[in-house]
Amino acid sequence: MSEYAIEVEDLRKVYPGGVEALRGVSFRVRKGEIFSLLGPNGAGKTTTVRILSTLYKPTGGVARVLGYDVVRESGKVRRVIGVVSQESTSDDEMTGFDNVYIQARLYGLSGEEARRAAWEALRFMGLENAANRKVSTYSGGMKRRLEIAMSLVHTPQVLFLDEPTLGLDVESRRELWKLILDLKRRGVTILLTTHYMEEADRLSDRVAIINEGRIIAVGTPEELKKKVGGEAIHIAPMDPQDADKIIERLKSHGYDVRKAGRIVVVKVDDASRRITEIIKLVEDVEVLEVGVVKPNLEEVFLLLTGRRLIEEEPSTTARIPTRR
Repeated sequence: MSEYAIEVEDLRKVYPGGVEALRGVSFRVRKGEIFSLLGPNGAGKTTTVRILSTLYKPTGGVARVLGYDVVRESGKVRRVIGVVSQESTSDDEMTGFDNVYIQARLYGLSGEEARRAAWEALRFMGLENAANRKVSTYSGGMKRRLEIAMSLVHTPQVLFLDEPTLGLDVESRRELWKLILDLKRRGVTILLTTHYMEEADRLSDRVAIINEGRIIAVGTPEELKKKVGGEAIHIAPMDPQDADKIIERLKSHGYDVRKAGRIVVVKVDDASRRITEIIKLVEDVEVLEVGVVKPNLEEVFLLLTGRRLIEEEPSTTARIPTRR
């Protein structure tokens, strides 16, 4: 038997109107691992999950889950997978227990089997005490845990989690991370999509970085971060047009510099030794902030694409305010 739970070869998807969502995606997920698709919104993550979970048919390529072809053997695929989509599928006017119980019945469990399975899934997700409450009374984090309980009630071997922590506060997100790692310890293979670099870093055995419908890098978080090497100093000028002036200034002093959007990225071996000199070199330019960035997955994305993973969020891990 294959060591891989998921095998994707040259997967392509073209939507009506000629929009190419996937442009030859290939990867393999080992049994029992957490494998993350990390990329910005619109990169093709959700399309990949929907094809693997038999909701969409690919335009080209082949995808198999536990050896079953997702197109020719879709019924067999559905019996061995669980899916947590970005959209809520629970009924707010029903109790948490009833939502999970009905899901169990839909998977063919008898009444007593469904009750036992529902309670087990709810207990595992920490929802036993809220099981008889209407879902409308649940917090956002509880609703996401309920969605996972619904996806686990038939004991799937492979679980697809599409942006499972989207919109959650930091505390709820980290609670969910613990539960995802518990699922891995139970032997469940997990394909996770996310645009949160910390989430991919903390949870994943391996990560595939996806951008514009293509896989651009695959490896463990540590393997990918080695591509970056050293540290980086990010400089955000008040006027984006000053970026080129900063780049020219720093290059003339031997620095490795590039531009990513409105941010100037300076690669250095030791930021603590270099940052004072760099600030002095650009002190005649109005700067919003200067940030020191350790090697991370967003830096890998920046290196490979020339832009940030999430444009609206700052990529710095330590910021040094400068004059305005």
